[in-house]
Parts: sequence; structure tokens; C-alpha cells
Amino acid sequence: MAQNYVVIMAGGIGSRFWPYSRANKPKQFLDVLGTGRSLIQMTYDRFLNICPNENIYVITNKSYYNLVKEQLPDLSDDQILLEPIGRNTAAAVAYPAFKIKQRDPEGIMIVAPSDHVVFKEKIFEENIAIATKAAKGSEKLITLGIVPSRPETGYGYIQYHSSPLKKVKKVKTFTEKPELELAQKFIESGDFVWNAGIFVWSIEAITNAFHRYLEDIAVIFEEGADKYYTAGEQEFIDKAYTLCKSISIDYGIMEKADEVYMVKGKFDWSDLGSWDSLHEIKEKDKNGNVVDANALLYDSTNCYIKGPKDTLIVAQELDGYLVTHSDNVVLICKKDAEKKFREFLSDAKERGAGFA
Repeated sequence: MAQNYVVIMAGGIGSRFWPYSRANKPKQFLDVLGTGRSLIQMTYDRFLNICPNENIYVITNKSYYNLVKEQLPDLSDDQILLEPIGRNTAAAVAYPAFKIKQRDPEGIMIVAPSDHVVFKEKIFEENIAIATKAAKGSEKLITLGIVPSRPETGYGYIQYHSSPLKKVKKVKTFTEKPELELAQKFIESGDFVWNAGIFVWSIEAITNAFHRYLEDIAVIFEEGADKYYTAGEQEFIDKAYTLCKSISIDYGIMEKADEVYMVKGKFDWSDLGSWDSLHEIKEKDKNGNVVDANALLYDSTNCYIKGPKDTLIVAQELDGYLVTHSDNVVLICKKDAEKKFREFLSDAKERGAGFA
């Protein structure tokens, strides 16, 4: 019987959550929701009903090895895949796919980001079960699509062939983060879903797809067949990544392949891509403010205030602002200014590594 394997992608630096998320401890390792568990721990917990813990892998940057080991102590070193440099999501899928192929070529692989939030987890498990069943023994490349609740411009969209009786629907098109007017048309049409970046496929299907659409990456990781699960694996990977181009799995394979399908996710989901998206799911006061701080607010609405309890934050007549005090950085900006965060972070780095 084909086994399920889960790959949690945890290599990002969480720049849009700066200064709370820092290079030495990015957001996936933080207890962003105040649950007592970090985002990566919550993701790990979510999959324990879907596969045994020995079938869960985390792919991350080498510099985060200790954080993963500390937060997920049940993982063996063989389950922690260390990237020497970032090479986007195609490499982050290829490495575990070709590694797991050596262990179980008939396995089913589920890929999920480490920093997304899922509510109604039983429905999530049911949706994954539909996808894994469809992936077994087939060439289908399956993605989970989230039923949109608003014309969001920060997400990618998937258009699918409407077939009411089929739970696994053929994908027509992918669209990256559209302008608001186009996003509204997508919502009105009824045959678009948000791209959650959660994938399900058989090991055979995804490795075949790499050979077909990203042959150079396939060849690089196929060459490690005799190195996976041995002492020589990391040395091989360190060299392989220097040869590997940087390209996303969406652009490199999903947008080109024929056998791409979608399972409609009915669970509540957020990619927590920004302070704005976190504000959306957090509990708010009567004025729409999220206050995770010792704060006095006057005539202020729709704000996110975060800071240490031993610091008093006083704000007046702010509308839609983020005010956050994290360690040695105080940030005040429009809450929806996520496109500016790379600039903020770049300029902060110039002031000194300790600010980034």
C-alpha cells in the first residue's frame, strides 16, 4: 500500500513580518498566533493524522537546523533536509522527491508551506484524503484551491473546469497576484480559487514531471540516488545546489504540465503573508484594532499594535497603521504596506546586521 509522505517547506526569512521575524529566527519558528506552538510546530501537528511522524520531512536553510531540531525534536537528521542556499520552490520539491524515491518509489508526497494557518482541520484532512486517493498510481499533479472569500490581490488564483460531480477538477489556468479589478471578476465568475501552495502527487508523477519540464534539475538530483540516506548526502546536496537554477514549482512545472488538477479546500486558511493578513484573523477590539501590547489608543481604528508588556505605546488618530516594537526596532507604517517591507529591511541592514 502506498504510504503518504509530507514535506514541510521552511526556508523563508519572513521579511514581511519584520521586525518581529528576523533572519536568525523567521516567522515559521515564532508563536505568531499566541497558541504556545510556533507556525512550523502547528503545521507538523496538522499532518500527524495524515502520515506517521517518521514520514514527515522538513526542508529548510542550513542555518535553521538548530531551530528545527529544537522545535521538532522527534525528527531524525534524515528528515531534516538542509539547503545551503535558497533556490526557490522547484529545488525544494525536487530534493525530497528524489530522496523519498530511494525509500519508497510508490509513495504519495504532500508538500505544504510551514507558515500557513488552517482552521477546521478535519475538513482539511478530508480534502487531503481526496487528493491522495486521486494521486495514487496516476500522473496527476494536484493542488489544493481555497474557496475565495474576497477579491484578494495578494494571492495567486487557479481557474478550473467546473464539473459538479467530480471532487478532483482539471485546472485551466494559473494567474499570479492580479489587480483588484481582475480579482473581482475572478470571484464573480465562480470558477476560480486561491492557490494555497499545497500540493499532492505520487513520487513517480512528480519525478517524471521534473524530467519532462525541468530536465536539468531532475538530472542534478537523480545523480544523488546512491547518496540519499547516507553520510555523503549533505556534501552532494551542497554541490547540487550550486548547479541548480532558481525557479518556482508553479512556473517551472504546474503552469506547463497537462495533468494538473485541483481539490477545492473548504477549510479556513490564511497564508499569513503579512501583518495585514494576521490582523484579519486576530481578535479585534470594538474599533477594529488588534492590540498585542501595553497600549493606550485614542481615536484610532483598524490598527495592529504589538510590543513588549514593559513598554507603553501611546497612539492617537491612527487609521490602518502597524505600530510594532520588537527588540531594537520600532516600526510605524501603513498596515497594508507589505510591498515596502523589502525596502525597509534592506535599509535596516545597512544600519547594521543586528537590525535585520
